[in-house]
Amino acid sequence: MSKVFIALSVSVDGYITGRDPGAGRGLGDGTMLFDWFFDGDTPSQVFDGFHLSEPSARVLDAVAGRVGASLAGRNTYDYSGWVHGGTPHPTAPLIVLSNRPVPGMSDDRQTLVTTGIEDAVAVAREAAGDKDVALMGGGVATAALAAGLVDEVILHQVPVLLGGGRPYFQSLPAHVRLRLVEAVPAPGVTHLHYEVVR
Repeated sequence: MSKVFIALSVSVDGYITGRDPGAGRGLGDGTMLFDWFFDGDTPSQVFDGFHLSEPSARVLDAVAGRVGASLAGRNTYDYSGWVHGGTPHPTAPLIVLSNRPVPGMSDDRQTLVTTGIEDAVAVAREAAGDKDVALMGGGVATAALAAGLVDEVILHQVPVLLGGGRPYFQSLPAHVRLRLVEAVPAPGVTHLHYEVVR
């Protein structure tokens, strides 16, 4: 069965956006969370235009190669501009979890689910086939963790304290134990790969 994992860039103080993110404003003033995509000489084999350090390219391409479908919440969808089409992964479809309509969703690689995280993950698993499901956004990540649906957590931790923005995780109903699988230091980022302990 495919795995469900979260992989996001995050500040040391736990934010995945800067202050004042939103439609038309992107991820606010937290764009430095993604500088590591462009601060090296090694081109990504998956994402056109990404030039990373060698260790970051190795980690990013390995994670991206696993993705059969992405699942994002509505805020992430709106802030990232996918409302105009496209997906976060060059080949994988995007499942959007929202409790409100998405006007004009016409990209045939996007699917809207309105019936909760369990249904959204089930739709994403089916779309992923024998590959894995990548979760995007703090709300979706937290809901999936609370429902016991997440297998792995990957933090691309950037050495900055943003002091505000949207937190990676929201309040959880109980502890979620993690086991460190790998830590890869790289220029401008440390890649931390955890397995959820059940």
